[in-house]
Amino acid sequence: MPRKGMRSLLFSPKSSPPSSDQFSSPSRFGFSPARPTFYESVMARTLDMVSPMIAKWDIEATAFGRVTSLFHDNRKEALDFIKCVKNLHRGMQYLITEDSNSEKLIRAQNLMLIAMKRLQKEFYQILSMNRAHLDPETVSIRSSRTSIESSVSDYEDDYDYDDDEDVGVVNESISEVEDVSTAVMADLRLIAECMISSGYTKECLKIYKILRKSIVDEGIYKLGVEKFTSSQIQKMDWEALELRIKYWLNGVGTAVKILFNGEKILCDQVFATSDSIRESCFAEITREGAMTLFGFPEDVAKNSKLAPEKLFRLLDMYTGISHQWPEIDSIFSSESTASIKQQALTSLIRIAQFVRTSFSDMESAVSKFSSKSPTTGAGIHNLTTGVMNYLTILSDYSSILTDVFSDAPPPANFSSQESNLGFSDSDETPAPAVSRQLAGLISVLLRKLDTEAKNYKDISLSHLFLANNLQHVVVKIRTSNLKYLLGEVWITQHEAKIKQFAEDYERTGWSHVIDSLPSEPTVGGTPEKVKEIFKTFNMSFDRAYKKQSECVVHDSQLRDDIKVSIARKIFRRYREFYNTHSSEIRRNESMVSVVRFTPEDVGHHLSDLFFGSVGTGSFSSIVTSESRMTFNANTTWFKILKYIYL
Repeated sequence: MPRKGMRSLLFSPKSSPPSSDQFSSPSRFGFSPARPTFYESVMARTLDMVSPMIAKWDIEATAFGRVTSLFHDNRKEALDFIKCVKNLHRGMQYLITEDSNSEKLIRAQNLMLIAMKRLQKEFYQILSMNRAHLDPETVSIRSSRTSIESSVSDYEDDYDYDDDEDVGVVNESISEVEDVSTAVMADLRLIAECMISSGYTKECLKIYKILRKSIVDEGIYKLGVEKFTSSQIQKMDWEALELRIKYWLNGVGTAVKILFNGEKILCDQVFATSDSIRESCFAEITREGAMTLFGFPEDVAKNSKLAPEKLFRLLDMYTGISHQWPEIDSIFSSESTASIKQQALTSLIRIAQFVRTSFSDMESAVSKFSSKSPTTGAGIHNLTTGVMNYLTILSDYSSILTDVFSDAPPPANFSSQESNLGFSDSDETPAPAVSRQLAGLISVLLRKLDTEAKNYKDISLSHLFLANNLQHVVVKIRTSNLKYLLGEVWITQHEAKIKQFAEDYERTGWSHVIDSLPSEPTVGGTPEKVKEIFKTFNMSFDRAYKKQSECVVHDSQLRDDIKVSIARKIFRRYREFYNTHSSEIRRNESMVSVVRFTPEDVGHHLSDLFFGSVGTGSFSSIVTSESRMTFNANTTWFKILKYIYL
């Protein structure tokens, strides 16, 4: 280049005279300063753009920043703030790869710290001030994972960060689609995503976990579920423990379907961008409360002495968990919550063990039971009443018992002949495990009744006793779920046994009365012979009636069947014989003194049978005890079961 041209560039008239700084700078000696890189230039412009917004909401710099809520007072500005933070973070990511010691990067980091403190405060305020809108019941009822997720997306899309549309348009759009709780969740999600993407995951989760865990723990407590140690449960009397069980039964459905489900939905939406974060966060929030809830049944089963009333309450708790299992399996499906689901399963296993042990002990207790005296009136034994009421209630848990006894071996007292009895049209199909167990216990009871029948000195009372008790067993089975578990064949065969017992009773108790009358009414011969027949009948009938009038038959159908059968043989014969010789009786005064019973008298006497003597208490007590069955441990039959356990 010509010297003149060079001079014109260096000393142009338009150029200002060089300052002293120019001469003192390195460029004076040929060292020009480094030019800003592209990312530094971008960072510089970004800092100029975001600094005013972030500084405005600095919670430590101004009173305005400390007392004002960004998201509550101005949602448009809140979205602008989020945009600024995202832009700042994006610029920092670019610059850090080029110059990690850049002055602009240090300034950006300071601004980011200010912004994160603001977002932490906003996150805390939204969570704490909107407890009603974030209540698990509200969330679980009004929200679904898909609808909330789409609404958050719409919420973001409705606002164009580069558009200056009025905030009313955004608010109107949101209000048309979402309710307050959904809008609050959308705000939380925006903040969470911003903090997590900016590297402040720990700070965000700390706030969320503290506040939401307190909600879960408070919810569990309000449901009446408390954490007890094993020793506390062991020392607790049954009334107090049963009250805690009732609280648990009333609360388990609410806890699963509302409390845990609501927290799951909320956690999934707030931390929707990260599976690992939302799963671990939900696990930490719910673990303590869920383990307390699902661990209580195991503790009760593990630390309770065997007793019938406890068995039924534990079956109720088994039902409570099993009925909620689809929800439990879905809500606690992640690896982070596997221990919670395992605890629920462990409680089911422990209860099943308790039930099997209790059932086995019941069989043993019935087998060892022994009474010192026969039942009054050859009526229903208290053991029969207790065991059958026990089994009747158990049958209401048939689906649960199917699980409990699914892998249990056949009871030792269950014969091969009974193994297929009444459960299937095919003899090759074995009975369900629960049916075998129930039939096995009834077999033990019936064998024990056979033994108890031997306490009667009169064989006829033994037969009536067996008929009474077996009838009670069959009626209980017919009128409960036991009929589905034992099958029609089983019932039919035992009804045949009842009929046989009744016939044996009639034969041994009334045959001498029947035999005292001639089979043909015309047979009688001389008046003396007729008198002798009447005398023999009087004596036989008196003796039989005196003995049998003490007897009681509780079942009206069985009572009528026996009386009709006896009357058909005695009353009919006597009436025919009496009518045949009625004219002779009227003519012969000596005959009148011999004939003590008219046919109507005999009929009335037979009609009055099997109600028991007034004051014995046998019949009335049974009717009363069966009029209403409850789980009350003070009921007569529960006391009987406790007695046989001892």
